[in-house]
Amino acid sequence: MKNTVLITGVSSGIGEAIAQTCIDSGYRVFGTLRTAADAVRCQAKWGELFVPLLADVRDEAALRQAVVTVEAALAGRPLNVIVNNAGIVMPAPLQLQPLDDIQTMLEVNVLAPVRVIQAFLPLLGADSAGIRPKIVNISSVSGQLAMPFLGGYTASKHALEGLSYSLRRELLLLGIDVVVVAPGSVRTPIWAKAATPNFFPGSCYEQPFKKFIAISLAGEKKGLSPLVIAKLVLNIMQAKRPKVRYNPVPQKFANFYLPKLLPARLLDRLLFVLLGEGKSG
Repeated sequence: MKNTVLITGVSSGIGEAIAQTCIDSGYRVFGTLRTAADAVRCQAKWGELFVPLLADVRDEAALRQAVVTVEAALAGRPLNVIVNNAGIVMPAPLQLQPLDDIQTMLEVNVLAPVRVIQAFLPLLGADSAGIRPKIVNISSVSGQLAMPFLGGYTASKHALEGLSYSLRRELLLLGIDVVVVAPGSVRTPIWAKAATPNFFPGSCYEQPFKKFIAISLAGEKKGLSPLVIAKLVLNIMQAKRPKVRYNPVPQKFANFYLPKLLPARLLDRLLFVLLGEGKSG
């Protein structure tokens, strides 16, 4: 009996790498995609071990239909793992960012994982080796750190991590584990998609925001391969007692530990200088 995993957002980036890695390891993968073209492409690439689920993770009706598809394909066998990977980042200064953009990030990054969990959790069960079922939520270093121009995204990832910890403690009753994976920079299209021509010209944020986007795009090019994250997720899926949170981050001390060790006001000042925001008052 093949082990099974549901992964959201498999058309590109980390989700695509996780799906490929799981299929290479013999898993049957159920993957959500938003377009029929992506579904056809991924089905052709991955073959019979892949079952496409055409669904925007914000769409409750589409998710209900996806549950029907997965349940029929399982034919009474359990789903072993849920990986909530789909996510979006829309950087901007909070003072000027449209509330619709913030709402979109909260919908995709927080409420959608909850919808997916509520929809598919009744199908979860142990795998063929008896390893207990798992939910793996893909977060970010922004789940614990806060950078300027990422207020809405940071809020969404802090929320995802908070609910993951609560959920893990609730699901002890059902023997289901919940693990958070919080990567730093990864070589995916997420920042290229997020780069915006609206730098709020004429505002005090224009130049610092341009520099922030440039730094973020440069960091993405030097980031981890999505395959590093995918292999970590596979190891978590197969582990009997994984850690509750993982931080795959390039240059981990500089990019993760140092910002957490520095006094908050000093970190504020360093970021202020880095983005060329001039002299503080």
